[in-house]
Amino acid sequence: MKLTNPGAVPVYTVAGPSTARPLPDWLARRRKRSSKYDPENLNNFELLQEFEFEEASNCIRVSEDGNWIMSSGTYKPQFHVHSTAELSLSFARHTKSENTTFMLLSSDYTKSVHLQNDRSLEFHTPMGCHYDVRLPRFGRDLAYLRQSTEVLVPAVGVSSDGSGFGDVFRLDLERGQFLRPWQVDVGEDDAGVGLQGGIHAGAVNVAAVAERTHGLCAFGTTIGTVEFFDPRSKGRVAVLGNQDGEVTALDYSNDGLSLALGTSTGQIRVFDLRNPRPLMKKDQGMGLPIKKLIHMRTPTEERKLLSADKRIIKIWDEHSGDLWTSIEPMVDLNDVVHVPDSGMLLTANEGKHMHSFFIPNLGLAPKWCTFLDNLVHEMENETQTETYDNYKFLTLPELRELSLDHLIGKTNLLRPYMHGYFAHAKLYDQARLIANPYIWEEERAKRVKEKLEKERSSRIRGTKKVKVNQKLADKVLQRQENRGKVDPEAGILGDERFAKLFEDEEFKVDELSREFRSLNPSTVVGGKPGQQQDIDMADANSTDFSGSESEEEEKPKKKSKDEVVMQVSSSTAPRGGKIKDLAFGDRTQKDTRESRLAGKKEIVGEQAITFVPESKKKKQEPPPPRPEGKRRDDGRRSASSNVFRKM
Repeated sequence: MKLTNPGAVPVYTVAGPSTARPLPDWLARRRKRSSKYDPENLNNFELLQEFEFEEASNCIRVSEDGNWIMSSGTYKPQFHVHSTAELSLSFARHTKSENTTFMLLSSDYTKSVHLQNDRSLEFHTPMGCHYDVRLPRFGRDLAYLRQSTEVLVPAVGVSSDGSGFGDVFRLDLERGQFLRPWQVDVGEDDAGVGLQGGIHAGAVNVAAVAERTHGLCAFGTTIGTVEFFDPRSKGRVAVLGNQDGEVTALDYSNDGLSLALGTSTGQIRVFDLRNPRPLMKKDQGMGLPIKKLIHMRTPTEERKLLSADKRIIKIWDEHSGDLWTSIEPMVDLNDVVHVPDSGMLLTANEGKHMHSFFIPNLGLAPKWCTFLDNLVHEMENETQTETYDNYKFLTLPELRELSLDHLIGKTNLLRPYMHGYFAHAKLYDQARLIANPYIWEEERAKRVKEKLEKERSSRIRGTKKVKVNQKLADKVLQRQENRGKVDPEAGILGDERFAKLFEDEEFKVDELSREFRSLNPSTVVGGKPGQQQDIDMADANSTDFSGSESEEEEKPKKKSKDEVVMQVSSSTAPRGGKIKDLAFGDRTQKDTRESRLAGKKEIVGEQAITFVPESKKKKQEPPPPRPEGKRRDDGRRSASSNVFRKM
C-alpha cells in the first residue's frame, strides 16, 4: 500500500503494478523471492487474491450487494468472479470471444449478460453459459430496463434503407424475443449502403438509463448528439446536440436531474435536464476520448464527478468545477468502477494486475476491507518522503559528461522525466568523483567560502551608525546576534522614547565616571581593546594634587593584568612546607667577614656586592709519590688482607 498522490486529497494505491510493462512469470517469481525480506516489502499485502489476468482486463463491475466483483479480460478470453467475503477468486470461466462489455442483471453474480465482439450476447448463470443469441450488427454498449426487463444494445451502422438512422436493439428477457428497435439519428453512411455500413459509418456509442428516478434513456452518437427516449411512450422525447466530437460517455446523477457527457476530444459537459446550456465545462487535458463518467458524493454530501480516459483519472467538484484530485497509473485504463458508499476505486487496464485505489476523503473503506482505515491512519502519522528524495535530476548533456548515457533504458537508477532523467544519488556521487577526483577539495573550498560570506554578511547586517553612544548600539546588536536574529529597528534602537540617547550629545555616556567604572569594571575606556588604562578615576578623585612631582614618581605603578612576570626560583624547604623564594639581594647572608665588612658601608640600591681578598694561608702541598714496588700503607684498611693473622 503506497501513497500515490500526497496532495491535499491523498490517494493510496492498494493493489496494482508499479511498472508499465509486466515482467515474465519466472522473473517476477525470482524478484519476489529475492525481495522477500526487504524493508519496503515487509508490510506489503494482497487485497484480493489473484486479482489479475494473463494479459489485460477489459471491464469490471461490482454487484449491488457488494459481495461480488466480476471482471473480464484476455488472453485467453475469460471472466473472473471474486468473493469479497473471502477476499479471493471464486471461479474463472472462459468464453468463445472477447468481451466488449457486460452487465450484472441480479443483485449478485448469478445472472449476467455479456456483449462479445463477434456480434453475440451470452447469458451466464453459476452453472455456465445459459443461452447465447446473435445480433444483426456489432454492439457498442449495454443498458438494462428493470421495469420491463429489456436489454438495450446500441449498435454500429445505419439501417438498410440508408435513412441515416442507427438502431438500438431491444431484447425482452421475459418474452425471449427482440422488440422493435429504437431509431437514433447517426448521420448518413458515406461508404455505401449495407447492413454493417462503412468504416466511417455512424454509430450509437453509449447508453445511460435513470433507473431510480424518471427512467429516461439517453444515447450518445458519433455526430455529437444525445437523444432521449421514454420507455413508456416508446419514442424520442428530446435531442441535445452541438457537442465537440463524438459522445463517448454518459452518466445520470442519483436524482436524475443532472447528466454528464464526455466526448472523443476529452471535453466534459454537465447539463441540467431543464436547461440546454451546460452547467460546467471541463477539459480532461489529454486530448483522448473519455471512457467513464461517474457521479459521486462524499461523506459531507459534496457532489463530485469522476472522469477517466486511458491515461488519467480526475475527480472534479461538480459545483465549482475545480479539480479535487487525480490518479495517473502506469498503464492504460480500460474501465473504472466505484464501490458504492466507499472511497474505493477499481480499474481494468492493459497490465496484468488490476488496480485498486483508496481515497479516504471520498468515503470509508468497504465493509469487506475495513482494515484499510486503520492502515491509512497509521500511514498518516508517519513522515512521508518525496518520491525522488534520493535522486538527482540530470539532463542528457550532463549524463554524457559523467559517462552515464549508456545506462538510459537499462536500469531503474535512471528514471526519465520531462527533458531529463532522475539519477540515483549514490550513482551520481560515484560518477562525479570518477570524472573529477579533486571534487572534494573544490567542495571544501566552496564551503569555506560560503561560511566566510555568511559571517561577513552577518557583520554587515549587525551594524548601525549613530551619532552618540556607538558602543552601546553595537552592544545591543551583538546581543541580538547571539539570539539568532538581528533587527536594527528593534528594542531601544527603534523606540522613539530613546531616540535622543543616540542623537543628543547631552546623553553621551561618560566612561570616565565612577558609576560607569563600577558597573563595567572590565570595559576598556579609550584606546584599542586589550590595553590597560593607567588612569584610575577612583584614586584620581581622592588624590591631593598639591604634592610634588617627586612624590608622584615614588608611588609604585599598578601592574596590569596583561603584564606577564617570569620568575625562576629554587627552594630547599622540606616537602609539604611553605616555599618562599626571595630575590638575590633579599636573601639572608651568613655572619661572615664579607657580611661584616658590607654592613659597615652604606648600602645604596637593591643589592650589595663585595669583593674580599683571598686568605694568605699556604696551600697544602700534595703528598710525595709512592716508590715503585713498595706496599701501600697509608693507614687505610685493606679489604683483601686477613686481620686475624697478625694476632
